[in-house]
Amino acid sequence: MPTASPRTTAVCAVIAAALAAGLLTGAASPAASASAAPSSDGPVRIHDIQGDTRISPLAGRQVGGVPGIVTGVRTYGSKGFWFQDPHPDADPATSEGIFVFTSSTPTVAVGDAVTVSGTVTEYVPGGTASGNQSLTQISRPTVEVVSSGNALPAPVTISERSVPSRYTPAGDPAAGGSVDALRLAPSRYALDFYESLEGMNVRIGSSRVVGATDPYAELWVTVKPHENANGRGGTVYGSYDSQNTGRLQVQSLVPLAEQPFPTADVGDVLSGTTEGPLDFNQYGGYTLAARNLGEVTGKGLRREKTRKQRGGELAVATYNVENLDPTDPQEKFDALAAAVVDNLASPDIVALEEIQDDNGATDDGTVTAGRTVEKFVDAIVAAGGPAYQWRSVDPQDKKDGGEPGGNIRQVFLFNPERVSFTDRAGGDATTATGVVRERGRAALTHSPGRIDPANAAWENSRKPLVGEFVFRGRTVFVVANHFASKGGDESIVSQHQPPTRSSEVQRHAQAAVVNTFVKKLLKVQRNADVLVVGDINDFEFSGTTRALTDGGVLYPAIESLPRPERYSYVYQGNSQVLDQILTSPSIRRFAYDSVHINAEFAAQNSDHDPQVIRFRP
Repeated sequence: MPTASPRTTAVCAVIAAALAAGLLTGAASPAASASAAPSSDGPVRIHDIQGDTRISPLAGRQVGGVPGIVTGVRTYGSKGFWFQDPHPDADPATSEGIFVFTSSTPTVAVGDAVTVSGTVTEYVPGGTASGNQSLTQISRPTVEVVSSGNALPAPVTISERSVPSRYTPAGDPAAGGSVDALRLAPSRYALDFYESLEGMNVRIGSSRVVGATDPYAELWVTVKPHENANGRGGTVYGSYDSQNTGRLQVQSLVPLAEQPFPTADVGDVLSGTTEGPLDFNQYGGYTLAARNLGEVTGKGLRREKTRKQRGGELAVATYNVENLDPTDPQEKFDALAAAVVDNLASPDIVALEEIQDDNGATDDGTVTAGRTVEKFVDAIVAAGGPAYQWRSVDPQDKKDGGEPGGNIRQVFLFNPERVSFTDRAGGDATTATGVVRERGRAALTHSPGRIDPANAAWENSRKPLVGEFVFRGRTVFVVANHFASKGGDESIVSQHQPPTRSSEVQRHAQAAVVNTFVKKLLKVQRNADVLVVGDINDFEFSGTTRALTDGGVLYPAIESLPRPERYSYVYQGNSQVLDQILTSPSIRRFAYDSVHINAEFAAQNSDHDPQVIRFRP
């Protein structure tokens, strides 16, 4: 991010607009009464401004002549600088550092002793609707440089020993579940510990990377190497209460033109000392804005390869190919195809998510995806894979969410030399597929077809695609899904604890619809082989998964793996499950694999890891 990316430019514009509108300078919140009052002796100090809660007791007020030493300067995005009082108070809950938002490039330098006058504001990254905690800062500043070349305040070391194991206190019910007004307890809770250091000069020692370098020049490390660790170097998010307290985002204050940001994969080590102010931002919460950045020591993480299915095994995979369309470079098609052949061992059936229409994001009413799929199938053949056939149902224009104009949908690929598809005409975007009895066994009325597409659960979301396959004379039903995203959910660093997960309401409804459909199949044929696969956009321990499995009709196959191996996605340093394959009771014995080829790597062909199941129908 040390160049003006669209994201940082937008953040800067939001702050400036909010300041111009007076949105950041309102009266102090009720939290002010619970915070440490500024001393009446001498000038206001930074710890007086920060107070001992998340909200400044001086929010909305003018302060003058606040002294400190500059510890970091940011010349991109939200421009400004951090400064810190070299003479701290005795309260561990009050930070001694603070950010000064200048809006234009700061004219101070690290080591300058300054006095700052301005307005104390509480800026909420992402806006108040995001639920995020706020960042205490000084806005509209007047800055006087007193001297230069001063020694910096000694950094506070963030380490395995210093960060508490408990993540956060519960929010105050009387305040809507907010923790804002609660006095910080930095020795008890990780979020309170980080908040008590907001704006201060901090350091970490050599730390393992748990979130790969992303396009915005940032990565995630953990200062707790044993916290929910997996064998590939990540940190597993295994429940709503295992947020992983040692995770910390790292950015650089040095412009990319002067020092390119290092490329790191999960499991690598950010070696040496990384030091700088502790920031709080929209895209990850507490962030070490590095003035001095350590060096990445590569550990050579390899992309996994699953084994080939044996003669009597049916291999079924699900793979989110991240908005694939014909305008993507051939290199993307080739890389995804090579993954299907080399890493997934050419499964018999592949359910694809995020296949876009034939002209991608161009919004001209196009809904067909034949060009997209054929280009992918041809790339698979060129990579040495089978000549897959495919089935899908075109969506209605602009009815299934995703990138505007892209009309994403699910698609089945199948190897006709290993498995056949039972075509039953009549399936389209608005027609619901039903279940009937045919020669004593369950069958679909339309194959391929969609499950209850008019149900409100699928508003602006992908409708499930269901198909009827035959392998060695045995019918297998596969339901390909791409449930509603987590957009709109509050972050795990939200001011509300626990955070509000508003998006799961729709996923719960979607899961109930799919569960009902599976129950219809099993009512007609108790031993029907059913696989529910895809980007479920929710965890194996979530209410969504519970709704899918209601009545024991499905089992989340990823739970057959050891806990450290349960993940398909890495988000903000947490390795977590989003992609799943669920099995009906007749599928008792199977081999399951979450094939880690994307999510842990800086170089990605998709942000999801594909899932594969092998079983004998």
